[in-house]
Amino acid sequence: MKTQLKNKKVLIALVSVCIIVAAALSVFVYYKTGLKAAGSKTAVTFTVEQGENSDIVLSRLQEQKLIRNKTVAKLYMKFHGLNDIKAGNFKLEADWDTPQILEALNDVKQADAGDIKITFKEGMWAKDVAALIEQKTGVSKKELLALWNDDAYLKTLIKKYSFLNEDILNAQYKVKLEGYLYPETYSFHKDATAKEITETFLNQFEAAIKPYEADIKKSNMSMQELITFASIVQYEASTKTDMEMIAGVFQNRMKLGMSLDSSVTVCYALYDDMTSGEDCEVNTHIDSPYNTYKNAGLPIGPILNPGAAAIDAVLHPKNNDYLYFVADIYGDGKVYYAKTLQEQEANIDKYNLRK
Repeated sequence: MKTQLKNKKVLIALVSVCIIVAAALSVFVYYKTGLKAAGSKTAVTFTVEQGENSDIVLSRLQEQKLIRNKTVAKLYMKFHGLNDIKAGNFKLEADWDTPQILEALNDVKQADAGDIKITFKEGMWAKDVAALIEQKTGVSKKELLALWNDDAYLKTLIKKYSFLNEDILNAQYKVKLEGYLYPETYSFHKDATAKEITETFLNQFEAAIKPYEADIKKSNMSMQELITFASIVQYEASTKTDMEMIAGVFQNRMKLGMSLDSSVTVCYALYDDMTSGEDCEVNTHIDSPYNTYKNAGLPIGPILNPGAAAIDAVLHPKNNDYLYFVADIYGDGKVYYAKTLQEQEANIDKYNLRK
């Protein structure tokens, strides 16, 4: 009797172990199967919106048949510390399994898959910025330039951005947002609109100018004056040192009531009619509010889109007693400074800069 009872207990134990093992195996198979690639036929771009939590993201992945099992994916995320899903556009390959997809969604470097990256260099004119955007995104140059001169739209921007004011509404400007299309590398969504692109530039300008708030207030320049001044300095110089020196020269001239006589302002005055740098040197007579040979002080507005170095140079110019400078624009770009017109002429002759 005792032997029978003992055998029965052993049998029950064995059956229980078998059930537990079978259950464990079932869970293991369920888990491993749930992690396999869902069988997508092509690579897709999957967008995670700003503020979306992991439950929403996993639900959408399952609905789009990019993962097999939301519950398994959630467990994998927890076990492997993949809870920091980034916002952005992700390129998910057709043969990726759930772990690969989750790792991609946690990688900020992959968060712009499908976006269009464009680098805008310091010193570009707004019309050239617009042309590059058209080339890369398909948003037309004509639409962008029209938007950047649209007073109704610009007034909404003035309300949104504290650095903008009604100074930009001047009817004589060639492009009213000239100067504020901050040079940087941007990622634009492939379906970005002209307004979204514009405000991406302005958001970056706002971030770039923020560290200078105290310096701008101390300078007593309006934002429009600062960016106008910086745009000339950006055009005239290729190095940070020369930017600071030239900003100092221009300040010296303005303090003495001298015109700036900057040929780069003539370049902008000529605009579509400029074919070479030499045109700017021989057309100083042109009648334009941008021409600093014919108008005292700064030109009417910015003549290009300056970068941080030029803005910083205007706010922190190099103190000097020079009133003139000339650059070897046909050679190595070296800038020669002079205290008098006689010295300036001597430099031009000495370095063969008279073209």
